Amino acid sequence: MSQPQVAAALAPDVPTEVAISPGEAEGSASERADRLFHAALARLTGGISPAALRLAYTDWLLHLMSAPARRLDIAQAAMHAAGQFAAAAARLPETPWASIKPQPADRRFAGPGWELAPFNLMAQGFLLAQQCWQTATTGVRGVSHQNEAIVAFSMRQLLDTFAPSNFAVSNPEVIQKAIATGCSNFAAGLQNWWSDLQALQSGKPVADHRFTVGKDVAVTPGKVVYRNDLIELLQYAPSTPQVHPEPILIVPAWIMKYYILDLSPRNSLVKFLVDRGFTVFMISWRNPEARDRDISFDDYRKLGVDAAVVEITRLVPDAGIHAVGYCLGGTLLAIAAAAMARDGVSRLTSITLLAAQTDFTEAGELTLFINESQVAFLEDMMWDRGVLDTTQMAGAFQILRSNDLIWSRLVHDYLIGERAPPSDLMAWNADATRLPYRMHSEYLRKLFLNNDLAGGRYAVDGRPVSLSDIHTPMFVVGTLRDHVAPWKSTHKIHFLADAEITYLLTSGGHNVGIVAPPGDSGRSYQVLTKAADAPYIGPDDWLKVAPHVEGSWWNEFARWLAARSGEMVDPPAIGGRGADNMALADAPGSYVMQP
Repeated sequence: MSQPQVAAALAPDVPTEVAISPGEAEGSASERADRLFHAALARLTGGISPAALRLAYTDWLLHLMSAPARRLDIAQAAMHAAGQFAAAAARLPETPWASIKPQPADRRFAGPGWELAPFNLMAQGFLLAQQCWQTATTGVRGVSHQNEAIVAFSMRQLLDTFAPSNFAVSNPEVIQKAIATGCSNFAAGLQNWWSDLQALQSGKPVADHRFTVGKDVAVTPGKVVYRNDLIELLQYAPSTPQVHPEPILIVPAWIMKYYILDLSPRNSLVKFLVDRGFTVFMISWRNPEARDRDISFDDYRKLGVDAAVVEITRLVPDAGIHAVGYCLGGTLLAIAAAAMARDGVSRLTSITLLAAQTDFTEAGELTLFINESQVAFLEDMMWDRGVLDTTQMAGAFQILRSNDLIWSRLVHDYLIGERAPPSDLMAWNADATRLPYRMHSEYLRKLFLNNDLAGGRYAVDGRPVSLSDIHTPMFVVGTLRDHVAPWKSTHKIHFLADAEITYLLTSGGHNVGIVAPPGDSGRSYQVLTKAADAPYIGPDDWLKVAPHVEGSWWNEFARWLAARSGEMVDPPAIGGRGADNMALADAPGSYVMQP
């Protein structure tokens, strides 16, 4: 399809401003009163629905009460654990970890001090207690899968609060630090706590300010070449004499800011691609405010992906686009690509999804926060505020990895009295964004609750789209330890899209797995390409047959893109002018600076 045809096909649906609707019907006075009550209650519970928790525990307790044999099994498991604990006590100090060892990912008890009595015994007692409660909260016949997961997860979170690593008197590393410093570590920890408290009270994020956007991160040279009410489109300057003719469009998530893909130069995927002869465009989303409550999920498609495609078509005509979507941005890209395929708009040369889900039936522990009760509670909270605020958004992700993101940080900062080394990724992690009420409600209901996209029920412009209409080659990346988009969930694209799919599974988690520059030690991945007409391979079998490769997956991605690109040409001009016909700002632009 030619440039004018692409623009004609997309432009009628691509406004430059958000159409602000008058808002949803207010409902009756009693309904409004109930919603206000729920919104007030949400401030006390951190957005967690008490009804959802109560329903889960009631389901578990009622079924446990009607299962005497299961209760006997649980009691026997507890007695066995007590016996293990006694045996472990008898074998100390000669044999630490005699009864139970921490899981490989559990680093709370990794130090040498935890090998010694009595600390080793306390750690084993805690781990045995966790094991007993895991046995008690799972495997009860008749309990719904989600309620079982909620009970097990919440009980694990409660027990983690009392881990011996969290207290000065039972943590050998804290005691050793106190002896070495004459207890000055506690004074330093108190200063850290006071500094963080002041930041929270002032509404500022507790961030590492040694990384400044536009100075230390998001520094790849470029220009803002297009702006509308929702996005700034960045075009990065070439760093090679010639470039591949097909530009790359990156669609990041609007949960957090775009520059996770353009951190400090060494960790920047954007710079990596530019240095390998690609012309890169990036969407930078505006941080919504309460007045943006009625921005819809489809507005993000129209003013985001579609608007960017139209503009890139104008700036780089007669060349296909390598479209890349990360996390929620990848989900949006898949929807937009399916709509284009349905309507016969063939502008995309390839589609890359990075840790992005298109089927939400196995969406990991994030689904613990998403059932009808929880979504209704969140909707009432957002209805009152207009947005899901930054603290609520960041808190949900921190809870999923509380040992790494909450408890270990509290111990290190406040008990040991040391700040973690400066990290561009952690600075980005503290730079949270808000989500509009309507968009987030539609996202939770249509994708998470109803799974409309995978089921062929998701409507764009009044008609459903199907991922099976996508025949464009795809490069799909899953991360091995992803709590947000589990890799087996992202693997499902194999039976949803009718396309050649190169699936790559990399080490790391949702963020660290994607930010994987060459040269980092310990990086590895598996990769396998399935032809469009090849039989489906399930995830477990895929693990067995996909070749292992040591190193960063970025090099594999660059080779894949180059193989699907044309001969090198002179770089396109960095174009774009504002409504006043004046050139727009330098990258990273103004939207990313919004608090």
